[in-house]
Amino acid sequence: MKIEFYGATKEVTGSKFILEADGAHVLFECGLFQGKRKEAEKKNREFPFNPEEIDFMILSHAHIDHSGNIPNLVKRGFKSDIFTTSATVDLLKYMLLDSAYIHEKDAEYVNKKKKKKGEEPIEPLYTVEDAEKSLVHFKPLSYHDKQNRNITFTLLDAGHILGSAEVLIEADGKRILFTGDLGRNNLPIIRDPEVPEKVDILIMESTYGDRLHGDIELAEKALLEIIRIAIKRKGKIIIPSFALERAQEIIYAINSLIIDGRIPDIPIYVDSPLTVNVTEVFINHPEYFDEEAYKLLREDRVFHYGNINYIKDVEQSKALNDKEEPMIIISASGMCEHGRILHHLKNNIENDRNTILIVGFQAKNTLGRRLVEGEDEVNIFGESYKRRADVKVLNEFSAHADRNDLIEFVKKVEPERIFLVHGEEKQIESLKDALEDLGYQVDVPEEIGTVYEI
Repeated sequence: MKIEFYGATKEVTGSKFILEADGAHVLFECGLFQGKRKEAEKKNREFPFNPEEIDFMILSHAHIDHSGNIPNLVKRGFKSDIFTTSATVDLLKYMLLDSAYIHEKDAEYVNKKKKKKGEEPIEPLYTVEDAEKSLVHFKPLSYHDKQNRNITFTLLDAGHILGSAEVLIEADGKRILFTGDLGRNNLPIIRDPEVPEKVDILIMESTYGDRLHGDIELAEKALLEIIRIAIKRKGKIIIPSFALERAQEIIYAINSLIIDGRIPDIPIYVDSPLTVNVTEVFINHPEYFDEEAYKLLREDRVFHYGNINYIKDVEQSKALNDKEEPMIIISASGMCEHGRILHHLKNNIENDRNTILIVGFQAKNTLGRRLVEGEDEVNIFGESYKRRADVKVLNEFSAHADRNDLIEFVKKVEPERIFLVHGEEKQIESLKDALEDLGYQVDVPEEIGTVYEI
């Protein structure tokens, strides 16, 4: 039995690995690499394995760094089934088409420049048509619905985002658990992560392997203070947010403050067509909610409460720049790499009355990371802007397990061997040291194409 790692090796994007067992080649995840544009483009365009040789695929959840290169996989010859949860299937009907649209528009923009220079045009990584073709490969499963396809596998609730799954595999007499992205206990909306019985091999994410999250209640207090200050100085709060889960959690948190009477009914603009569509998927899948969120959803007090406005039209989006009153704008993308958030940043970053609120992980070499690191001057659409707006960071809203959560999870599943993926070098090495100090055997794939016999 072999595991071949083709992504998320000492980085947090491009998740991808193959398990060879019981005569099957099974692909887990097929995510997009993000970061330095040229490097990411090269990694995304060609696969270091033959997609035609994959027997089937298992997908843990819908985030683009785990799912975003599936249309290209199908385009390159993959012909089999992709197993995941029903909520993930419904989310990707929007997310993959949105991703394809962005690739088409990026290629169109680049080709205009190339034409002026007399250079050969480029093709988008994949098109909307490619994304639509990929959707027919998805096979929805429920949690705990055991499947036998050469190997036996079962999806468990990972507690990370709507429909996210851990994958429990039984092959060659061993129990292998892939965490996907592991969630935290007591987060709003979705249930806590499941913890299976003892496993032999654990393949685990390590995004926050060197740090701890504050209590979610502290995050709500910090959010309350940020909003109160913005209202007092008549400024805007610009929140770059992933369309999936983080945006819904922030809406939920702000509405809770309004319902409790702790802040006035400030206008909230959800300016992302994808976020609007994803929110509808949430509403259509209450079976994934925890008890409290399910009750509020039935009372229509989660996503449509108060002065909340969902924007799809471009002209409505542009009109927000002319509004002077305090407001909250939630827009994609979460790492500030593309989408409408760039226009809002461009128009608001040089005003010291405004606040940029970062609520999610920011990968290296992204605009979001540069804002978190406090750079005073940043480039947006190729032009330089002075950052005068405040930048606030609330990692407490993270849907990823932190260092202590990960260590406690390991103790409960008692693996004989651990593979750490989906973490930058500092985070992954710190967690590795901690786990080795506890007596566990830990391996860290160093680069794309690392192969282990297990």
